[in-house]
Amino acid sequence: MNTTAKLFLSLGSISGALGVIIGAFGAHGLKGKLSEEMLTVYQTGVQYHFYHTFALLAVGLLALKFQSGLLTSSGWSFLIGIILFSGSLYALSSSNIKVLGAITPIGGVFFIVGWLLLATSILKAG
Repeated sequence: MNTTAKLFLSLGSISGALGVIIGAFGAHGLKGKLSEEMLTVYQTGVQYHFYHTFALLAVGLLALKFQSGLLTSSGWSFLIGIILFSGSLYALSSSNIKVLGAITPIGGVFFIVGWLLLATSILKAG
């Protein structure tokens, strides 16, 4: 197995495990401690965390077939997006520090860039 495939399959697997842990903590540990609005914000973070965990795994699987700098950049964009988008929503909902919400769109841009890089890498794969 090549290094890129191994890296993104491992990162995707770790991200999936963290998504389950963080989601379970929110469902069981934060229920009743957060307002409904903040619990929804937290759940949105978990939802996007999982969507992009699957994207990381897809990058790893595609890397088994072809190597591309665009594909690798796509994977890193997804990971940074998870950290910034979901991470900021986890922190915002838990701390109620509203300024953290300003980080969320930056993570969203990384998600969009990741998807566009993924599409481009596939189209160029020949």
